[in-house]
Amino acid sequence: MDGRLLPCGERALLIEVDSLDAVLALRTALASVAGHGAFTPVRDVVPAATTVLLSVDDPDALAGVRDAAAALLPGLDIATGPTDPDEAVEISVRYDGEDLAEVARITGLTPAEVIAAHTGRDWTVAFGGFAPGFAYLVGGDERLQVPRRAVPRTRVPPGAVGLAGPFSGIYPRASPGGWQLIGSTEVTLWDAERTPPALLQPGGRVRFRAVDEKRPERGLDKLDHQVAGPDRRSALTVLTTGPLALFVDEGRPGYAAVGVSPSGAADRTAYRLANRLVGNPSGAAALEITLGGLALRAASSCLVAVTGADCAATVDGRPVTHAGPVYLRPGQTLRLGVPSAGLRSYLAVAGGFEVPLILGSASSDTLSGLGPPRLDPGDRLAVGAALTPLLSVDSVPRAQLPETERRLDVLPGPRSDWLADAAELFGRRWRLSEHSDRVGVRVWGEPLRRRLELAGRELPSEPMVRGSIQVPPDGRPVIFGADHPVTGGYPVVGVLTETANDALAQARPGDWIRFRRVEQHLG
Repeated sequence: MDGRLLPCGERALLIEVDSLDAVLALRTALASVAGHGAFTPVRDVVPAATTVLLSVDDPDALAGVRDAAAALLPGLDIATGPTDPDEAVEISVRYDGEDLAEVARITGLTPAEVIAAHTGRDWTVAFGGFAPGFAYLVGGDERLQVPRRAVPRTRVPPGAVGLAGPFSGIYPRASPGGWQLIGSTEVTLWDAERTPPALLQPGGRVRFRAVDEKRPERGLDKLDHQVAGPDRRSALTVLTTGPLALFVDEGRPGYAAVGVSPSGAADRTAYRLANRLVGNPSGAAALEITLGGLALRAASSCLVAVTGADCAATVDGRPVTHAGPVYLRPGQTLRLGVPSAGLRSYLAVAGGFEVPLILGSASSDTLSGLGPPRLDPGDRLAVGAALTPLLSVDSVPRAQLPETERRLDVLPGPRSDWLADAAELFGRRWRLSEHSDRVGVRVWGEPLRRRLELAGRELPSEPMVRGSIQVPPDGRPVIFGADHPVTGGYPVVGVLTETANDALAQARPGDWIRFRRVEQHLG
């Protein structure tokens, strides 16, 4: 099998092959060697239309994984792809979609013939997509290949069954979408308590069956993860939250193949420092606070620390140290003001916050909805038992945040060669737009140009990592953050370093940035 190995940041590698069949064969081969030899460090294997992403925890392991992947490719053949499983997953569908008549018009079929075509063949799960449990299904009747809607819907209900290009798919939860909707189903595609949590796994088969039962409207349950019960050892009560306060930790890597972003703290350096200052083990749940405004009242004595953006914290109106331990007595109130610079602050408490884990993580994923909801006034936050008393640390020196311009180091991306002139990316100042959140940051500046021969070309959806700099058709980059979608259909021309990702997490809308090219050395 022929393939290209493409750079994708400090912790990932993108393998490009020439067809979806080759992707499935490669995914099967990688599954057989996962956890062994040179592939032991691989944490995620994410297939897409013509690419497979391999990601690792340790950047130092990437060179060995690259060499092992290069040695694996020549010995593979498409015939080594997955064999059909014994049983197809049968999904009952009520063909009541808003676009059924339009699909019939585009294809030249009657609505009944569209339904017969959709149910007449088994589909194959090719790869996961933009939401937990979403799967791109291939292998259906070729007559059903229809374009996406010209204007996407702002809300597609959960359970909607759609078509787009050669794919069919089912929306696991309410979300925007541009697929042509032909039906609806009650099947539960994603259940975090199930093993595996995604019903549809890459390589599996799906069979649709037409039914006439009326489909009731479904909603999403808000999980009350953060409320402390009466048996908890101690708790902090939320008085105010500011614009956004939520739980974070190191994230939930390992599930990108079924549409789950790793998520986790946006500024990992500040998050980890907060936990170290209160003596917590690595990975303890903490709070991420955007633009300050959080106020907490202590129910019992506890030790906390606030890092990241300096928000002039006070205890009962008295200023307290930033990036250092702060003791709270029962009844005292900790308040965070609005930081004069930076965007996100992190609050850790000795013992960590006791939050139920979803797929091994307490992080709130704002894109998928996984994890605990954002904090609300009145929430009581459960606190675990501290490991040891902390007596030796007073505070940590703080780096000065830039007031005018941030320089962000960028490694080559898998599609760096799509730019007409890389100097356009690295030689200009870019301004962060108001369209910025944990999912991504859009930047404004003179549009980037594609190479002429690629100007009208479509890129099949391929996996992405945090820090990917994606260039849509309008030429203005989007930089993806902690809660990024796991796949995307626009070229990624660069990937921020881990340090640059943390720096970007502290940049505000209106701030100026410059990209600085750095080279990747993999031995």
